[in-house]
Parts: sequence; structure tokens; C-alpha cells
Amino acid sequence: MRIGAHYLGNGECEFTVWSPTSNSVGVQILSPQQQVMPLKPLTEGYWQAKVNDVYPGTLYRYVLNDENAFADPASQSQPQGVHGPSQVVEHQFEWTDKTWTGIPLESMIFYELHVGTFTPEGTFTAIISRLPDLQELGINAIEIMPIAQFPGDTHIEPALAFRNWGYDGVYPFAVQSSYGNPAALKQLVNACHEHGIAVVLDVVYNHFGPEGNYMSQFAPYFTQTYKTPWGSALNFDDAHSQCVRNYFIENALYWLREFHIDALRLDAIQAIYDLGAKHFLWELAEAVHHFSHKETWKRHLIAESDLNNPQIIRPPELGGYGLDAQWSDDFHHALHALLTGDRQGYYEDFGQCAQLAKAYTDTFVYDWKYALHRKRFHGVSCRDRPLSQFVVCIQNHDQIGNQMKGERLWDRISFEGLKLAAGAVLLSPNLPLLFMGEEYGETAPFIYFVSHSDPDLIQAVRAGRKQEFKAFHYAEDPPDPESAETFLRSKLNWELRNERQHKVLLDWYRQLIHLRKTHPALLNQDRNFIQATGDEEKQLVIVRRWCGSSELIFVLNFNSSPVTVILPSQQNARKVLDSADTSWNGPGSQAPEHLSAAQELKLQPASLVLYELES
Repeated sequence: MRIGAHYLGNGECEFTVWSPTSNSVGVQILSPQQQVMPLKPLTEGYWQAKVNDVYPGTLYRYVLNDENAFADPASQSQPQGVHGPSQVVEHQFEWTDKTWTGIPLESMIFYELHVGTFTPEGTFTAIISRLPDLQELGINAIEIMPIAQFPGDTHIEPALAFRNWGYDGVYPFAVQSSYGNPAALKQLVNACHEHGIAVVLDVVYNHFGPEGNYMSQFAPYFTQTYKTPWGSALNFDDAHSQCVRNYFIENALYWLREFHIDALRLDAIQAIYDLGAKHFLWELAEAVHHFSHKETWKRHLIAESDLNNPQIIRPPELGGYGLDAQWSDDFHHALHALLTGDRQGYYEDFGQCAQLAKAYTDTFVYDWKYALHRKRFHGVSCRDRPLSQFVVCIQNHDQIGNQMKGERLWDRISFEGLKLAAGAVLLSPNLPLLFMGEEYGETAPFIYFVSHSDPDLIQAVRAGRKQEFKAFHYAEDPPDPESAETFLRSKLNWELRNERQHKVLLDWYRQLIHLRKTHPALLNQDRNFIQATGDEEKQLVIVRRWCGSSELIFVLNFNSSPVTVILPSQQNARKVLDSADTSWNGPGSQAPEHLSAAQELKLQPASLVLYELES
């Protein structure tokens, strides 16, 4: 069932809303003159009417039981914020991406960005001028953090009124008004496609934010059977759940159809609770794949999950849900622990070179193994799934935000360690994700920030943020998430990319991405064509990747001292890349340009060296 306000042209608009508990529903037109038009009841609790003399830009609300009026749960625009009325949107747009055929999932290099802090302006339009920079770097997919309308502290200057990571959205169909209108988002997507860049949109189907959330006034969108870390769980398997499922499936199709979005990143799917015979994610994947088959390019669903469960991405005929890819936190945790020495919180389950080696070959480090931090067995093997179904990173919004002060790796490890981290991710056979500014060593933190108008809610958010860090045993309090200064400190400093070591790091990322896209051994993502071993005494991880007669071997040295090693190969080799070279602002390489079989190789501390074996 299509829901929301749909402009049909010639001043006619169709309004459809789900409210099975209401005895009557009317649409209140607020401009140019107020009037209330009754909606007719349909099956399953839907109400609908076509209304004349309604044009794009018209403000409206729904009146329930002739009493209270609320914005449309499927509102496509909230120009006055989460407490204001909804607005009718005209979706006509002159697309120029007719020849766009998409980016194959296995070739994607993701670049996660937050609209509000990516540029000084913090808008969709401002991103467009930066697309050539991303294209030149080698990025072919941007992943935009959630843009569903979220609350704001509107009594301050407009540029600072809306400060939010995006996970507190309460109108999943409405484009965040402070970022731009729906047409501005379409212009951004259109420009991305012109630059050969796919667009992935982060969507939240596991909860609604706390402020401006009027969903329960309309229908049983929530269930008390389960709880999420953010409050009541959404009703995916209880009474009336079929219409809740329809709501989110329609939302997914809305972004793909009206905005030409290439893929959706599904936030924290472990908090989507459904014990029915057909999980909501399975039904969602069916709907998206059916939509894709009618289009000129394939759309994808990518799950964020900490379950270590490949059922999410297995096809239905193998008992899975049929999603296209999922994140793999184990790679990040294993790499981060080796680089930083962190062992608090969930990092207590990591810190061994063998674990990173296993992440390269098996993806999940915890595949039904006992996890000390969880105090239980966790995960299951995913070796039956292709490596190209897993997204890995060394920095993302959560992992930076999970640092108490939002510190990036630039402030945590050495310059040599940054190059080592980049190589570890970009030379992996999985799908790499970069977080905005990572490629040049952005120094600005990315701190958790919000903006609310309810004083009690503000205090609750502050208290919750403090509670979140108890497991990490930090002595200080985190920065105030409600402060405008916290938001401003998180904006990128684009001028850094042209300065000294920052420029070197940018060139290093560019070279790694070029190698990833062109070398046969790195293009081969078959799980049977990679080997990795860890050496705990020397703090090394050695990885071999090959395709036919082409073979690469690289060594990751996490030791703070120089080490020597003999590569596990009987062939001579030619050096391709060495992070210790002075050309990369390294201390100077001690690894030979040509390496004979069984020749000892000396590595500088915190370095990466890549050799190509000679046939």
C-alpha cells in the first residue's frame, strides 16, 4: 500500500494514512486557507482521499477522531521541523543519469560522510563541489549518514539549529530540511552519477528518535515484547505488524525510486526483532530485488550487524534473508586493537595478530567462539559467503564516536601507523569503507552531537552518554552532546589535504586504491585465493593473494621495533610498495627492491611492504 501524500498533478493530491485505531481521519489543509477533508476507510485500517486545489508546497496535518492533529507519519517534507505540519512535495525532476548502470557491489569503495559536517555549509548542494576530489581519490560510492528529519534547537541561529548524527530521525520519508529540500538531494545524486559515484543512504528501521515521535497516535507501530537500546522496539511480528512492515518497505522503495539511490545501509539490524516465519529483512530484500529487476541497474541492501551471522546475506533458498552485504566489525576491532593497544570494552576480545589474519581469510574472528567481553559464545562461520559481501574499515562514525572525545586515528597513533592502517584495509579482499577526512588525516574529532528542545530529554541524553563510556573506564566526562561547539568542532578542515604529511597520506590512499582497482591479485575476491598468518612474537601479519600467475604478498608490521622475517615463498619478488620509503615520509626502507627466495627481509616499525612474486 502506497502511503503519504502523492501529488497527482493539476492541483490534485492523494492522501493515504494508516490508523486502525481511529474512528475518523481527516486531512487538515493549512494553506492557502484552512479546511478539513474527511478520508474514507479502506481495508486493514488505511484511510484515503483525493483532494483538489492542493498544490506542491501545501502544508497539512491529519486530524484523528475529530480531535488532535498531527503531521503525516509518511511525511515527505517537514519544513518547520518535527513538531510542525507536513508539506506536499512534487517529485518531478530532470534526471540526466539515463545511461547510469550502477557500480557492481564487489567493486565499491565506500566513503561515509555526514552532510552537516562534511562541508562548512552543511548542505546537499555543498557536497557537489567536492565530488571531483572524491572521484580523483578513487571513491566510487558515498555512504550518507541518515537524513530523515530530526529535531533541532530552533531558538538559535539557523546554521546551528539542527545538530544530529541522524539516528534520531522521526520522519523516515522526509529529507532533513536543514540539509536542503528533496530536489537538492536529487541534484546531489544526479551529480554523483555523473561523476561515476554511487550513492548509499543510511536508513534506520530499528527505532524512532524520542522527540517529535507521534507514531503511536496513529497506530501500533511499537511492541512491548522487545526492547532496543533506544527504547520500544518496532512492531514487526505482533498484531497489525503487516502494515508496519509495509511502512518501511515503502520507505526503502521511495528512496530507490524517487531519488535514484543505489543502495541502502540498514542501521543495526540486530535490533530489528522478528520471530515470525518470514523475517522482515527477508520480505524487504524480496521487495528491493523485485524493484531492481524492473530497473536499468541493480540496487543493494547492506546491513550493519554485530551478530556475526551470515544468514543475513545468504539467499532464501539456503535459509537466508537475501541481503547483499553486511558490515564486519571483527576486522576493525582486530586491526584497531593492534594499532592502538586498546583493550577496554569490546577490545578486550582482540589484540592478537592471528585474529587479524583470521579476519582476512575467514572474515569473522568469532565464529562460535567464546568472547570474554560478551561472556558467551558468539558468531558462526561465514566461509560459504563471498568475501565481497562484507564491508570493513578502520574508521567510521561509530568507532570514532566511541572514543570519549571523538578522536580520530590521527590523534591516536603515529603517521607510520596511519599508513599501515590504510594498507591493511585497502589491500583486503573485502569492501573497504573510509570515513570522511580519513584519507588525508583529518584532525577534527567526530563527536556525538544532538540538538533537542526538551530540557528533560537533554539531560537524559547527557546522562546516557556518560553511561555509555562506563565499560571503557574513562575518568573524564565526554563532551556535551547538546553543545553547538561540539558540532562545530566536528566539521572537516578541507585545507589540510594540501599540507605536508596530510598530502602524503592522501597520495598514499590514492596509490593503494589505484592498486586495488588494477592489480589482478587484488581484483580476485575469491576466498580460496588468499592466505594469511600471524606471528605474535614479532607482531606481524603476512598475507598472500593471487590470481592465476599473478601473486602478491604483503607484510603488516605492528611492532614498535624493526623486525626481520623470511617470506613464505620459494620465488623471487619485486617490491611494489613500502610505507617506510622516504617518498612516503617514512624513516627510510630497509627492504630490498628485489627479494630472493628465502632472503631475510628487514621491516621498519609500524610499516607495510608489498611484493609481487616473479614467475
